[in-house]
Amino acid sequence: MVRPVKNIVIVGGGTAGWLTAGVIAAKHRARQAGGFTVTLVESPTTPIIGVGEGTWPTLRTTLAKIGVSETDFFRECDAAFKQGAKFARWTTGAPDDAYYHPLVLPQSFGQVNLAAHWLASGAAQSFCDAVCPQGVLCDDGLAPKTITAPPYQGAANYAYHLDAGKFAPFLQRHCCEKLGVRHVLADVRNVTLTEDGDIQGVVTEQCGEVRGDLFVDCTGFRSLLLGEALGVKFRECGDVLFCDTALAIQVPHEREDSPLSTHTISTAQSAGWIWDIGLPTRRGVGHVYSSRHISDEDAERELRGYIGPAARDLSARKISIRSGHRETFWKGNCVAVGLAAGFLEPLEASAIVLIELSAKLIAEQMPACREVMDVVAARFNATTHYRWGRIIDFLKLHYVLSQRSDTAFWRDNRAPETIPERLSDLLRLWRHQPPWLHEEFDRVEEVFPAASYQYVLYGMGFRTEIEPGALADEAALAQRALRENALQTERLRASLPRHRDLIRKIVEHGLQPV
Repeated sequence: MVRPVKNIVIVGGGTAGWLTAGVIAAKHRARQAGGFTVTLVESPTTPIIGVGEGTWPTLRTTLAKIGVSETDFFRECDAAFKQGAKFARWTTGAPDDAYYHPLVLPQSFGQVNLAAHWLASGAAQSFCDAVCPQGVLCDDGLAPKTITAPPYQGAANYAYHLDAGKFAPFLQRHCCEKLGVRHVLADVRNVTLTEDGDIQGVVTEQCGEVRGDLFVDCTGFRSLLLGEALGVKFRECGDVLFCDTALAIQVPHEREDSPLSTHTISTAQSAGWIWDIGLPTRRGVGHVYSSRHISDEDAERELRGYIGPAARDLSARKISIRSGHRETFWKGNCVAVGLAAGFLEPLEASAIVLIELSAKLIAEQMPACREVMDVVAARFNATTHYRWGRIIDFLKLHYVLSQRSDTAFWRDNRAPETIPERLSDLLRLWRHQPPWLHEEFDRVEEVFPAASYQYVLYGMGFRTEIEPGALADEAALAQRALRENALQTERLRASLPRHRDLIRKIVEHGLQPV
């Protein structure tokens, strides 16, 4: 007897739960008339973590697909534009030590590898500025689009900074009012299983048992379904990524018109780093650190020293970080998304994009019946394991490339036994050929493409040996691309508005509907 998959039950709200609900409900909207349902069960008493304030450009596509107005998003989520990340004091620790990881590809990226030509030229200009305009736009405090640009489109690629505490309720309203998601406010007290080990339902205190065909675990670090009920263990990666604690402070702007950064700022400290994210009404500032290398008291002292006098009367919120992920992500008829699947330090804002990618994969490969679910689960697990591995590699890259030796934290991070084997192999390869469109980036949806590795490698002073004369055939093409980037940079500087000015116009007048 074929058991159709029609009733999707998401346990847990927050960004993970509501984004997943929206993506699945929007994708399968036409099936609702035939009995397809999406139900989200959320505790009325459990607060959301609510600190993930940085996103990737993928969120634009996700919000557009589920029918969210970009204007409403800015108005209700205290949103700002994000054009990349600036890493300060990561390489040498000197006051002028900084580079950008922007969100645009190098000029003519599919035709020519400008990294090789930039290296060969010995140019004084930074790699980012030589190959793309976005670092300059960030330096100038410019927005990536104008008020007349259509929603979700810009002159430069962009993501968002947002207030996570406002984002989840915003998504909840949209999912329930526009996408037909059923919202059950109830505390889960028990998980019931079938004879073959699947989840049958979740027993709630207020609403009895909620049954389903496929369950999505969005219960946060606890992982009530996949971890507790189904016994899937957690795989630690603290031996690679040392940071295990965060202290977060919300800092009001000095003035309503204070300059607003259009990028995340990550500033290295003695045993970790401080994030600084600008929202229209405040800054979110936090210290991510290794408790093995610094005490909580000293970490808070560094955080307050970074903020300055404005931190005097503000309280810091402590958040424990357990770096790693579940040994498998989809078991039986249960799949974990968000913190229930795992967590890594937010150095490259990977938390929300992992939610998006998982939700998209579930929605697109939604099993028609239980009989094929294990096949879909195996594909999901293979893809998701690959993604987590590549994110761990990329985060570790920032530490491995550092030349800092002023504290044990930075020295320990370069110990060979802490570096993933795949990353070690790639670094050896890149000593002789720069990353580009090679076999090491062969997935359709790489979480970090070759361009991202280029920006970090060459932003942090990594050197690739270029054979003399090897680039002669591409020299003219490379020169044209470099000239075009210089021209494009000046065009955008002359045409784009100030970041805060554009946000004010969006809130007051809205973006032009298409």
